[in-house]
Amino acid sequence: MAMPNGLQDVYVLNNDVRMPVVGLGVWKAGSGPETRQAVRWALEIGYRSIDTAFIYQNEADVGAAISEGPIPRDRVFVATKLWHSDQGYDGTLRAFQAALGRMGLSYLDLYLIHHPLPPKMKDTWRAMESLYQNGLARAIGVSNFLPHHIDELLADAKIKPAVNQIERHPYLQQRDAMRHNGRHGILTEAWAPLAKGSALSEPCIAGMAERRKKTPAQIVLRWGLQSGAALIPKSVRRERLEENAGIFDFSLTDAEMAAIDALEANRRFGGHPDDTSWMK
Repeated sequence: MAMPNGLQDVYVLNNDVRMPVVGLGVWKAGSGPETRQAVRWALEIGYRSIDTAFIYQNEADVGAAISEGPIPRDRVFVATKLWHSDQGYDGTLRAFQAALGRMGLSYLDLYLIHHPLPPKMKDTWRAMESLYQNGLARAIGVSNFLPHHIDELLADAKIKPAVNQIERHPYLQQRDAMRHNGRHGILTEAWAPLAKGSALSEPCIAGMAERRKKTPAQIVLRWGLQSGAALIPKSVRRERLEENAGIFDFSLTDAEMAAIDALEANRRFGGHPDDTSWMK
C-alpha cells in the first residue's frame, strides 16, 4: 500500500477488515480518569484505534471513554487481549464475554492471544475462530508470537491470524518475525515502538530530529511506520498524543532508515516469548 498520510489511514487485514495504521496503547495507563481522559483526547486528536488488554486493568475505562466520546462506536477500532490464565477453549469464550461486559461493547474489532502458551494454543485458537465466525470479533490475532509459534498455530488453524503484535523498536527490530508474518499475510503491529523512551537519546536520532525540526519520538515512530508496521505508542498526556500523531508530513531517507536499522541490539524490554516460567 502507499505510505499512510494520517492517523485514520488504514492497513487492510487479511480478512479485508480495515485497521488504522497508528493507535493509542494504554499499557500502564491508570484505571479510572487517567485512561478515560487519554482515550477522549486521542479521539479528539484523530486517533481511531485503541489497544488495551485484560491485564492492563483499564478495559472498562476504555469502553466508557468510547461510549461517552465524540466518535461513533463503529468508527473506532477497539482491541483487547486474552490473558494466559484464561487460555483454553472454554476459558477463552468466558474471558471474551467478560471483556465485552467490562467494556460495555457488543463486539470487538480485534481480539488477540496476549502470549503464546503452547499446551493450550490450539484449543485457544479454536475458540478465537468461533468468536470470529459468530461475528463477535471482526478480526482475531496473536501477540508476542515468534515464527515457530505461528507455524505451530497454522498447522491446524482454519483461520489465519490477522495481526501479530510484537515488541518492535530500533533496538529489537524482529526482521525475521516481520518477514514471516508477511509471508502469511499477517500484519505486524509494534508495541513499545519508542523502546520505552530509551531510543530517543541516540545521537543519530537526535540529529535527524534537529535537522528536520521534529522530535526524536517522531523520528522513531516514522521509522517504524516506514518499516511497514502498525504502531500503538502509549501516552496519557495530550501534548504527547499530539506529538506522536505528527509523523505524516515528512519521510526518512534510505540513509536515515539504514542508520536507525544499525541500532539493532536484540534488546528486549519485555520477556522472551519462549519463556513461560512466569506464567505458572
